[in-house]
Amino acid sequence: MRRIRTFTALAIIIGLAACAGGERPRQAQRPAPPASRSPAPSDATFVAASASFDLFVIRSSELALQRSSSARIRDFASSMISSHRGTSGQLSLAGRRLNLLPSAKLRPGEQAMLDSLGSSSRFDADFVRDQRLVHQQLVSIDSAYAARGRSPTLRPVAAAALPIEQRHLRLLGYL
Repeated sequence: MRRIRTFTALAIIIGLAACAGGERPRQAQRPAPPASRSPAPSDATFVAASASFDLFVIRSSELALQRSSSARIRDFASSMISSHRGTSGQLSLAGRRLNLLPSAKLRPGEQAMLDSLGSSSRFDADFVRDQRLVHQQLVSIDSAYAARGRSPTLRPVAAAALPIEQRHLRLLGYL
């Protein structure tokens, strides 16, 4: 049983790296440093928040491909779609094993941000601002869950996603 869990966790990490559009997390083997001493979210909260953030990044990036006037932002958006489909797929796979199915709908906060972005007259600036905010939240929740989460099935998913999210935050600094 222990081998199966170890193999499953390893398969999730490898699959996440492969699905992340060629991005290879440099520190996937190291435990994530705790961002703060706040308690880890519950399993259900982690899955719901991560799924909604991933879905927001994908949908807002699809919108950016249509509306952005910047080639750099469109390139970034294309990369985000690929990366977050990968992290979303891994989260879904792990969540299903725990009967925690990620929702295909955005939570109200992310839906409000997407609605606002859709009608924005300053699309590029608002897109970058929203991406930065969501990626900061993803780093926070992934860091907390990877360090202190209860589920041995979900912890590797958070740990593997963390360096990807941190890289996305660094890339946002160049936009």
